[in-house]
Amino acid sequence: MTRPSGLPRVGPLPRPKNPAEARELLKSEAFPAPRVQEVTLTGVEFTSICPRTGQPDFGSVIITYAPGERCLESKALKYYLWSFRDEGAFCESLAERIAEDVIYAIEPQRVRVQVNQNVRGGIAIIAVAEREGRGKRQEERGTRKGRN
Repeated sequence: MTRPSGLPRVGPLPRPKNPAEARELLKSEAFPAPRVQEVTLTGVEFTSICPRTGQPDFGSVIITYAPGERCLESKALKYYLWSFRDEGAFCESLAERIAEDVIYAIEPQRVRVQVNQNVRGGIAIIAVAEREGRGKRQEERGTRKGRN
């Protein structure tokens, strides 16, 4: 797979080919984390396809993470979430995949992904995936003065 060249700085976004391509762009567009303890990003126009019926599923995604050394860039996240528009996946699988892709892209200390699927057929679904990451804050690396 070729690595995406990056998002345009202005103008319309190109349509993502697939979630795998968008995942790579999510990683390449990440930026150095400032000293914040937690970041929450909410995508309120999330769409995927029901793998059984082929009908669209609408909902929202809430991503909360404790940054390591990198943060998600919001335009890249919008592009990434858009890549699921034509993907057949269950809500629960989407929560898991997004959490794993955030870990891959920025190696946060921890991440929580909540996918809210709107009511269809009288049922709404909320799926949550939580992961501990590998990332550490820069000031936590190495030995601090006064610690053994």
